Amino acid sequence: MNIEHLHGVGEKTLEVLYKNGIYTILDLVNYYPYRYEILKPDILDPSFNDMTVTINAVVASEVKISFIRKNFNALRFYVLSNGERLNVTIYNRGFLKRNLTLGKEIILTGKYQALKHSFVASQIKFGVLREMSILPVYHSLNGLKKGNISNIIKSALDSYEGYSLLPLLESKYNLISKKEALHGIHFPKCQEDVSKASRTLIYEELFDFMFKIEYLKSLKDNVKGIKKNVSFSDILKFINKLPFKLTSDQLKGVEDCFNDLVSSKKMNRLLLGDVGSGKTIVSLIIMYANYLAGFQGAFLAPTEILATQHYNSFVSLLESEGIHIKLILGSMTKREKDSIYKKVLNGEVDILIGTHAILNDKLHFKNLGFVVTDEQHRFGVSQRELLSEKNYQPDMLFMSATPIPRTYALTIYGDMDTSMIKQKPSGRKDVITSVKKESELKTVLLHVLDELKSNHQVYVVAPMIDEDEESDLQNVNILKNKFDEAFHGLVPIGVLHGKLKKKEKEMVMDDFKNGKTKILISTTVIEVGVDVRDATLMIIFNAERFGLATLHQLRGRVGRSDLQSYCYLICNSDIPRLKVLENSNDGFYISSKDFEFRGEGDLFGKRQSGDMTFKIANLKRDYDILLQVKDDAKKFVLEHEYLKYEKYKEIVNKIDFTN
Repeated sequence: MNIEHLHGVGEKTLEVLYKNGIYTILDLVNYYPYRYEILKPDILDPSFNDMTVTINAVVASEVKISFIRKNFNALRFYVLSNGERLNVTIYNRGFLKRNLTLGKEIILTGKYQALKHSFVASQIKFGVLREMSILPVYHSLNGLKKGNISNIIKSALDSYEGYSLLPLLESKYNLISKKEALHGIHFPKCQEDVSKASRTLIYEELFDFMFKIEYLKSLKDNVKGIKKNVSFSDILKFINKLPFKLTSDQLKGVEDCFNDLVSSKKMNRLLLGDVGSGKTIVSLIIMYANYLAGFQGAFLAPTEILATQHYNSFVSLLESEGIHIKLILGSMTKREKDSIYKKVLNGEVDILIGTHAILNDKLHFKNLGFVVTDEQHRFGVSQRELLSEKNYQPDMLFMSATPIPRTYALTIYGDMDTSMIKQKPSGRKDVITSVKKESELKTVLLHVLDELKSNHQVYVVAPMIDEDEESDLQNVNILKNKFDEAFHGLVPIGVLHGKLKKKEKEMVMDDFKNGKTKILISTTVIEVGVDVRDATLMIIFNAERFGLATLHQLRGRVGRSDLQSYCYLICNSDIPRLKVLENSNDGFYISSKDFEFRGEGDLFGKRQSGDMTFKIANLKRDYDILLQVKDDAKKFVLEHEYLKYEKYKEIVNKIDFTN
C-alpha cells in the first residue's frame, strides 16, 4: 500500500512527507521517536504550588484569545479539576480554540499556582488520562502537526505486514518480531515495551548494515583486478625527485597501495588521513605507477575548486614526466567536454581529474586502471560503482580527511583495506589554539592586524547566515559589519555561505585563494582540503556550538605551509571539552574524545557518510552490539544463509546501488 492511500494523508501532508524523505510505508514505520514523555495524572494539592504537574480537567468557560504581538497569542479560559476551578493560560495555541468547547475533557501539563488558582499550561491534550502513559515525541516535520505524525504512523502500521527477524538470532538474543518491535517503539504501554523494541530494532539495523559490509567483502575478496607490471625502484626514483620529503606514514601508504596495484586482487583501499597530512601526494605517486604500467587514471573530487587545485598539483609534479593530464568540470561547455571525451577514449589522456563530470555516461576510457575518490563520503556507493563499470575492475583508492578512531574505522569500513596517515608533512607546524571570550576580542583583532601586516590571510567562521532575533549567535553578516568597522573598511573582506549560488561561492573562494580578499568570513561551507598557503589565522565564533571533530576540520584550513598558524575559539561559557583542541593537533585523538563527549553524530558531521545513516543505532553506545553483529553477519554470509530470506536476497540484488 502506498502512503498516499493512508487515512489522514492528503495532498499537503504527502508533500511534507516527500520533502522529509518519507516515500513508503516502510519509511513511515521506521520514523522513530527520539524521546518519550511519561505522564501520570496528578491530584491537585496546595503542596504542588509552582510545580509542573499533569491533570485531568473539563473546560468550564468560553475560551478567549488575545494577541500579544504579531504571531504571538494567548488562550485564556476556566476549567474544573477535582472540584477546583482554575484560570488556565496557554501561549501560541490559538489553533486549539475551536476544539476547546464547554464540557470538553482535556489533559493539561503545566505550572500550577495554588494561591491564585491558576495554571500556565505548556501542553493540552484531549481525553482523559486514567493511568500512567508513555508518549512518543518525534522530530517535527515542518508543515505537519506533531499529533498528526502518530496518527499517520498508526495508519501505516495497520497496513504493514511485518516479518520475523532471523529465527535463530531471535531466540539467541531474546528478540521480538519486527511488527511487535514497531508497535513497541511507536505505541508503548510501558518502558519495558520501549526497551524490548529498541533492542530488536538496534540489532536489526546494525545487522543489515554489517551484512552489506560482509557481503561486499566476500565479493571483493574474490574479484580479480588488473595486475600491473611496474618496478618499485622506478617509484622510489620519482619519490626522490620530489621537492619535499615524505613522512613515514606517507611512505607506508604508498607501499600499501603499490602492493595492491601489482597484485592480481583488485585494490579496494581507504586512505584515512588527518587534515593536512598529505594524502594527495600518496595518490599521485600511485597514479604515476599506474601510468608506468601503461594504464589511464581518474581522480574524482567533490567540488570544482578542489578538482582544479588537484589538477594544478598534478601538472606541476607530473608533466615533466611526459604525462598528459586533463581537467573536466561540470561548468565546461559541451564542446570542451566532447573534446575531452574523444581524447580519453583515444588514449591521449593519461590522467583525468574532475568532479561528477567524470561519471557522465558519454565518457569512456581506453584502458582505465586506477581510480581515486577524494573525500569519499561525499559520493554514494552507486556513483563510485559507475567508475568501476567503466572498465574491467580498475583499482580503487578512496581518501577521507574525516579522522575516525581506528577500532571504529576497521568495523564500519570492513569491506575495504585501510591505511592511515597521522604525521604532518615535514616543515608543517602545529596550529597554536586558544579559547577566548568575546570580551577578549580586542586581543584577537590585534593579532589579526599583525597577520595582515605580514601579508597573511584570515578565516573567520560563524555558525549562522542571517540574524535570528531569538538567538545571540553570531552570523556572517553581523561579523562582516564588525570587521569592516574594526578595520575602517580598508581590508578587503569576502563572505561565503550556503545560500550563495555555486558560481558566487567559486568567485568568493577564488578571490581569497588569489589574495584579492584578506579576510574570509564564512559558515562551515569552507572547502575541506582547499590550500590557501598564506592563511595563518582561524577565528571560530560560538565554538561551543560545534563538535571537536568539526572544529578540528575547520582549524585544518590554516597551517598548510611552513608558516606558524593560529586558531581562536570564541566562546562565552567555560566548555572543558574545548581544552582538548588547545592541547592536541592529533585528529584521531580528537575524534576519540568527540566520541566520549558527543557520540558518533558529530564525528561524521551531519551523517556525512551515506554509508552510516542509522535511524536508531548509535555507534558509540551500541559498539559492543556492533561487534557481536559483525560476527553474526560474517557467519550468515559465509554459510549462505541469506539465500533463505527474501529480504536479504533483495539487498543482494541492489547492494551496489544503495547506501
